[in-house]
Amino acid sequence: MTTPTPARIASVLRNADFNRLWSAVTISQFGTQVSLLAVPLVAVTLLQASAFEVALLGTIEFLPFILFSLPAGAWVDRLRRRPILIAGDLGRAAMLATVPTAYGLGVLTMGQMYVVGFVVGTLTVFFDVAYQSYLPSLIDRDQLVDGNGKLEASRTVAQTAGPALAGGLIGLVTAPLAILADALSYLLSGLFVFAIRRHEPTPDPHADEHGRRRGSLRQEIADGLRYVLGNRYLRGIAASTATANFFSNVALGTFIVYAVRELGLTPLEIGVIFGIGNVGAIIGALLANRIARRFGVGPTIVGATLLGGPGLLLMALAPPAFPVPFLVAGSFLQGFEVVVYNINQLSFRQAITPTPMQGRMNATMRFIVWGTIPLGTILGGVIATVVGLQPAILIGALGAFLAVIPLVVTPVRTIRDMPTQAGDPEDPAAGAE
Repeated sequence: MTTPTPARIASVLRNADFNRLWSAVTISQFGTQVSLLAVPLVAVTLLQASAFEVALLGTIEFLPFILFSLPAGAWVDRLRRRPILIAGDLGRAAMLATVPTAYGLGVLTMGQMYVVGFVVGTLTVFFDVAYQSYLPSLIDRDQLVDGNGKLEASRTVAQTAGPALAGGLIGLVTAPLAILADALSYLLSGLFVFAIRRHEPTPDPHADEHGRRRGSLRQEIADGLRYVLGNRYLRGIAASTATANFFSNVALGTFIVYAVRELGLTPLEIGVIFGIGNVGAIIGALLANRIARRFGVGPTIVGATLLGGPGLLLMALAPPAFPVPFLVAGSFLQGFEVVVYNINQLSFRQAITPTPMQGRMNATMRFIVWGTIPLGTILGGVIATVVGLQPAILIGALGAFLAVIPLVVTPVRTIRDMPTQAGDPEDPAAGAE
């Protein structure tokens, strides 16, 4: 297999359709930051929701990622991805617009907020699976790291600057109208996706890519699970990411409580610490491609994973007398590690997976690696309650070191170049089966 030299790989910025997708994702990411702050504020300040009701709202918003990720992958592989993206954007815009409308009419209730949260979460599942599966159709496989890097940079910048912009907007126009701004962002995102001109073949709903008759939805979900678990590279990446997510949520699930009650930090100080952490993420997004070309894709994935444990350990061992330098360093390492890891492992997954399997692969990976998040959060809460807040963070930090094991016992560590065709990097036929 020949791999183009860096000088021969054209920038994705020359691809007008990628720029449209990038613009769509960037706009919706900034809009989402508004709702992340505005939706719970509406519940707390306008509907006088209890702490349990607000927690339930967050759970309901996350629930679709557990319930629908696997079937979403099967559906995405049966349909063209661009219409799914447009429908996801327009559907989220319509649902969010009902909140300020109902508030203006004086009929807004927590029941409606639960419905909106669940439907928006469901549409987000389909949108996310579809856009990750659509990207390899818009750009060459040797451009995937570059493309994913730019998409990840947008997400990181939105997470860094978005909360401040959201707070200013909410203060200026109130939370319900700020949610309307998010609805408009999804509408604009949908228009950018609609403007994409690259032809996308329509999958046969009755036959797979080999001309064989498609099975039931359950069978196709099972095919996705078998594909991921049967591929030694994807299996190692899934196990590593799931382990990292589990232990990082053990550590960080109660971090805010620890920072306020035991370290005596103010909300402003906590915000600055996480803001600097996102600077590390931005730097990681800018350098991920260069690092992979310099050291190889596999070593970059392994090396990034090795930074996760030390980052959390710095946060766990921050002395109460002067915690900020430790927390800033740990947050910076965490931000850098997560983004460099995500860009390279996601690009590799997309590169080795045949186009007709992209949806099921991405959905299966998301189901596996996100399924450990609530488990880690719950365990972290139990440890913090029984043993203490700092021990919970310390246990999570130590556990995060285990995430590198699945990468070094599988061939992931040996990957040098980004594959230019679907299939196992060593045996193209093996990965495509």
